[in-house]
Amino acid sequence: MPAAPTPAGSLDAYLAELLADQQRLVTPAARAAATHEVQPSAFHSGRFRDLIPLTAPGPGERYAFEVDLDACSGCKACVTACHSLNGLDEHESFRDVGLVVSDHSSLDIRHSSFSEAPPPFAQTVTSACHHCADPGCLNGCPVLAYEQDPVTGIVRHLDDQCIGCSYCILKCPYDVPKFNERLGIVRKCDMCHGRLSAGEAPACAQACPTHAIRIVTIPVATPFTTAPLLHSPAVPSPTITGPTTRYVSKKSLPPSLRAADADALRVQPAHWPLVLLLVGTQLALGLLLSAQIINHPSSMINAAAAVLFAAALAASVAHLGQPLRAWRVFLGLRKSWLSREAVLLGAAFPLVALTAALPYLPTLPLPAPFADFIGHWFPQSGIIGHSSALLTTLGVVCSAALYIDTRRHFWRVSNTATRMAGTVAVAALAFVSAPLAAAALVAKLALEHLLLRRSLISARLHAGPLRRVSHLRLALALAAVPLFFLHPLPAFLLFAAGELTERLLYFRAVDAPKMPGVPA
Repeated sequence: MPAAPTPAGSLDAYLAELLADQQRLVTPAARAAATHEVQPSAFHSGRFRDLIPLTAPGPGERYAFEVDLDACSGCKACVTACHSLNGLDEHESFRDVGLVVSDHSSLDIRHSSFSEAPPPFAQTVTSACHHCADPGCLNGCPVLAYEQDPVTGIVRHLDDQCIGCSYCILKCPYDVPKFNERLGIVRKCDMCHGRLSAGEAPACAQACPTHAIRIVTIPVATPFTTAPLLHSPAVPSPTITGPTTRYVSKKSLPPSLRAADADALRVQPAHWPLVLLLVGTQLALGLLLSAQIINHPSSMINAAAAVLFAAALAASVAHLGQPLRAWRVFLGLRKSWLSREAVLLGAAFPLVALTAALPYLPTLPLPAPFADFIGHWFPQSGIIGHSSALLTTLGVVCSAALYIDTRRHFWRVSNTATRMAGTVAVAALAFVSAPLAAAALVAKLALEHLLLRRSLISARLHAGPLRRVSHLRLALALAAVPLFFLHPLPAFLLFAAGELTERLLYFRAVDAPKMPGVPA
């Protein structure tokens, strides 16, 4: 809408006119009072609807989005308004509009006539942050960059605290937090809490031409309703985080719904720094265990473990959008597996480096007090080696728990443990026993194949867009098996290259849950 022309009078007169226009705006309370005066029966019968509650949530209540599915037309006015008001970047969005359809895949056409088939069904669904009762983003954040308002229940992201690790994106089953490449942080919907506190509706609710979106108060004890939409296969299970958004409809939804883009294959980001971190630390742990097995403290194995460990930690920093804030990672120790992984691996590295350096310290021209100290502790260097292996093991366990905790099917316990423990086991046996190392690698490949068949989406990604990487991973691993009987070093290098491709597939082929979308 073009701006009103400036009056011919003074600036004071123009400002006075703008203030007069503002005073004529009708507040939610004024609209409710006017409705009560004109139609008291409509007000008391509950037919009066406003975009926000007239009062703040009381004890045991919280704010929530309510979406009237019957009124939603899929026009995306809510998406546009949210983008404009929040000043989002070009490809950034806090609200999405998707589509759910009836699932007729189980219909047996051999025993049902066409006339008996249920009619087709399609429903547009607008969604943003559900401001969950048990938000995964808040629980997983290692730097406490999320907070939940104790009065309204709104889950807010603190941009100035975020380090850009993106773990909240993995923890959220609804794909709500979005990473901003320009800022190097994650951002998400905050229910326009500033507008709510001023008595105004959120941008999405204000812009919806059919008033399909509004803010309501709901009991804290019942974060999600038993609406068919929330409990259908079309959306992630509400038991994971307890979403509060209410989807209401006067029509009965089909008992079996599916997202319109359920069959779309979405290759996920590679996360190369995390690939290098996981493979590097697990290979380093295997070498540390190998040195303990052969009981040879002066072996170069410990030095190789230290180099791999250092390279893995250095690569992990590249994953952060704001690496200078990474020192705050210990703040989430109480809840976040990422914090526990970072603290344990960070504490293990000095011991790993010391384990590698100890055999060479007595040969250095050190002053007498230092030489006596080294001479006293050098015979007991096994204690340091055991401690470094123990701390690294705990860090690797936290690495596995970090991904298992996301509740994604491909990252379930059996698949994650097989891949990560298998990497450690083969690395530990590579320089100890060629037959055992080769057998462990073959067993790892077999288990990966069997477990992959249980993840339909991931299996389709392996056989489709990622088939070349999948074939390369298999070729590298199979080529390493006979090499173990010839020379352990080239076999280990080939095995390490295969593990890099395997861990790349681990990230790229994961099934990423989200709200329904529209097929491309």
